[in-house]
Amino acid sequence: MSFVITGDDGLTRCGWAGVEPETSYHDEEWGFPLDGDGAFFERVALEGFQSGLSWRTILTKRENFRAAFAGFDIEQVARFTDADVTRLLGDAGIIRHRGKIEAVINNAQRAAELIEREGSLPAYFWRYEPESAPEPQSQTTSPESIALSKDLKKRGWKFVGPTTMFALMQASGIVNDHAVECVIRSRVAEARAAPRPARTPR
Repeated sequence: MSFVITGDDGLTRCGWAGVEPETSYHDEEWGFPLDGDGAFFERVALEGFQSGLSWRTILTKRENFRAAFAGFDIEQVARFTDADVTRLLGDAGIIRHRGKIEAVINNAQRAAELIEREGSLPAYFWRYEPESAPEPQSQTTSPESIALSKDLKKRGWKFVGPTTMFALMQASGIVNDHAVECVIRSRVAEARAAPRPARTPR
């Protein structure tokens, strides 16, 4: 059974969502189906920055990340130069990790290539939706996240390991990993039942 917590409002949620800003993120975003190239690019970037850190750290700096990376506009970030890397390394509002900063710029360039070849990022990422759902919050990787990571790395993406990609799949609704007892799980299931972007074949 997944760990859950009952809040002051009497609602049962996933155990990690007991306080703000995690509660609002959990209730309003986590697990709801994601669409749009920019939205997927932002999530990949933020999940990469989160590697080795707490998600709270990322949430509290999220608006700073958006400002620093041009709203995660793929075309703009793809044109960032060494001068931008230097600027970002001096920005105390974000995670000042050279490898992760350079990975976001690299991944913007790779995302532009992928969109040209596959049509859109949603069409690409949603093709890794599993045929059957695992027990909620029972794993940190999956066969699909391993395959996604392998394919992205082959395409030149960075900071896209299997665990990071599974976190992306949880966050973007590709899997519904809310606890069975969580009040948000049924809302996510309903949202996921809506038509999804057309998948491109693997």
